[in-house]
Amino acid sequence: MNSNVENLPPQVLRLVYKEVTALAADPPEGIKIYPSEEDITELHTAIEGPEGTPFAGGIFRMRLVLGKDFPAAPPKGYFLTKIFHPNVGHKGEICVNVLKRDWRAELGLRHVLLTIKCLLIHPNPESALNEEAGRLLLEDYAEYASRARLLTEIHAMGGSGGTSGGPQEPGEGPQPKKHAGDPNKRAVVVTTAPTGANGNGANSSSSSEYNELHAGRLKSWFR
Repeated sequence: MNSNVENLPPQVLRLVYKEVTALAADPPEGIKIYPSEEDITELHTAIEGPEGTPFAGGIFRMRLVLGKDFPAAPPKGYFLTKIFHPNVGHKGEICVNVLKRDWRAELGLRHVLLTIKCLLIHPNPESALNEEAGRLLLEDYAEYASRARLLTEIHAMGGSGGTSGGPQEPGEGPQPKKHAGDPNKRAVVVTTAPTGANGNGANSSSSSEYNELHAGRLKSWFR
């Protein structure tokens, strides 16, 4: 896939750089950030399956791709880890309003990531891409939860979609690039620190090293 860096104005690239740097330094709780080494317009992430859902205990890899019209047009989101969810198509594409009609340029990437994580807690069967999952969610939740849990155990736990394995590739959509934070190649990754009542955790030395690493890499795109 051709990089979109050359298609975006310098002021947009600066804004993207600023936000990606902030995300890498202070990721949302339960989300790890892996900026691409090759293209700032592609962001890899890993989302922890929320407790109390069929996805609990799983690590779901995902990527956001910023098109040439960003931020006027929303980014596109793809799950790289196979998941049984009404709003995720069979090829990984994500259907959520913030990536469509509710998108506004000022929302930013952090809002998008948090919305996608919330989608794992509150699926929307009315805009289902996976019609079978949407039907089961409405008509037979126990069967829906069983199917979703099974795929979580197969694909998102123990190395397939989790932190011990590399990103999976979807059947369609932009192909993922090599990204920083590939657990097979790097020991230093962003981790969500233990949080207190205010949701803020102390920074670890490994997180500090990671943030310095990515700050240098991101700056290299603007030399």
